[in-house]
Amino acid sequence: MLGLMQDWPLTVDKILDHAKNWHPNREVVTRSVEGPIERTTYGAIHARAKRVSNALKAWGVQPGDRVATLAWNTADHIETWYGIMGIGAVCHTLNPRLFPEQLVYIINHAGDRIIFVDLTFVPLLDAILPHCPSVERVVVMTDPDHMPQTKLPVVECYETVLEQSSEDIEWGGFDEQTACGLCYTSGTTGNPKGVLYSHRSNFIHTLLGLQSTVLGATPKEVILPVVPMFHANAWGIAFGGPAAGSKLVMPGARMDGPAIYELLETEGVTFSAAVPTVWQGLLNHLRENKLKLSTVTRVLIGGAAVPESMIRAFHDEFGVEVLQGWGMTETSPIGTLSNMTPELAALPFEEQLKWRIKQGTPPLGVELKLKNYAGQEMPHDGSTYGRLMIKGPTIARAYFRDEGGEILDNEGFFDTGDVSTIDDHGFMQITDRAKDVIKSGGEWISSIEIENLAVGHPKVALAAVIGAAHPKWDERPVLLIKLKDGEAEDKQEHLDFLQGKIAKWWMPDDVVFLADIPLGATGKIDKKLLREQMKDYRLPTAG
Repeated sequence: MLGLMQDWPLTVDKILDHAKNWHPNREVVTRSVEGPIERTTYGAIHARAKRVSNALKAWGVQPGDRVATLAWNTADHIETWYGIMGIGAVCHTLNPRLFPEQLVYIINHAGDRIIFVDLTFVPLLDAILPHCPSVERVVVMTDPDHMPQTKLPVVECYETVLEQSSEDIEWGGFDEQTACGLCYTSGTTGNPKGVLYSHRSNFIHTLLGLQSTVLGATPKEVILPVVPMFHANAWGIAFGGPAAGSKLVMPGARMDGPAIYELLETEGVTFSAAVPTVWQGLLNHLRENKLKLSTVTRVLIGGAAVPESMIRAFHDEFGVEVLQGWGMTETSPIGTLSNMTPELAALPFEEQLKWRIKQGTPPLGVELKLKNYAGQEMPHDGSTYGRLMIKGPTIARAYFRDEGGEILDNEGFFDTGDVSTIDDHGFMQITDRAKDVIKSGGEWISSIEIENLAVGHPKVALAAVIGAAHPKWDERPVLLIKLKDGEAEDKQEHLDFLQGKIAKWWMPDDVVFLADIPLGATGKIDKKLLREQMKDYRLPTAG
């Protein structure tokens, strides 16, 4: 027997419809790429998004066609998202931080027909588009006064296009399993792979994100998504903000400490989301200028493990709670959040830190398991390592064009590539990427745990740990450090800092100071580049 409820397809156009119908005057504030702060509303964004849809239809875009964006977090970018998705086309967010060769590969692999681009990235498209035969036209997201000189063959001005297009168009009317968004992995191993979200998966992910244990957005919230819209849907905020009727503050191209602080204070931001490197820049700015945060109560930090020193700094110095999140492009991306259970929240803050540095528990809609390499399930005792497996309606079941072949196990779980533990409170902690874990004497050493401690030293700007070959132990850890400006190198000082905080056999065999530590396209430390950079290095203990 089936239920007798209405068939109401879960398509994302309904999210912006809801924002227009019930929160039409809620502000969306943007630091524009051209410079000035611009203000609009969900009602205006809805109307302009429909004009985008009509322009696409006039250019012959059909359901399933890929339309790309190469843009910062702005109100215009939100308009293009919903304008593309509302007619059943696929919004493909391009990451400008990838190498040009990777962007060419991705555009060609996706078969993008049209690209909406911010002024910042027009020179990049000038260079790569001759190698992208599927692209028919480029829309520069600016007004006629700011249109740049360009070698691109077919170029449109965004504001002119909207002025010439009608708002009269029907959205939706297709199956909720229709493809909606396309986002490629960062390609740290092999070519980037495409994750193809459906309307249903994005809608469910929005509902998942609105749980109070996740983003918990409300109309009273003022949200600043520093995490780019080309990073797995800005962690769902580009959907969750309109769904909740929250005010959005979009940072545009500027994500430095002073620019972020200005928006936090002038717009009364209560909640913000970004990767650790962005927050470190803000913390430095706050400390150097003896500033405080007057309205922010929570920050979401993801993309890389959050150092204990950062959680302490926000709590002790600024009265802000850090919510750590974990996810992947393949998980839409929400996987776990480090919300304190009532039992843990009752503990003194110092004792809570043991759990706040973990990646946390999954919300309703996400299933987790630990398995060993033989596929056997591992216990949740907080100490047994296993490969982290994940399952749910917002998790990828295959890659676009079947790249990578079968990616699910016999129970339908996706192997995240992370090595993790899960404790008796249900808190998951990533101990390493499977490819980054250091195998020493038959045991595993977590590079992440050492890095998070090492970066807490007041002289350290960035820290990374990699394994180096050892004739007896197979691998031993090496601590790589980028010092803050003006600090002197002293290996023993940093080894002493780790004493008593990790097992003796985990202690790095050497400390190497680097002028810079490379970051990948998503703001994480790029271990692949680091290992290439250190390929000729030999351990002093290996003789």
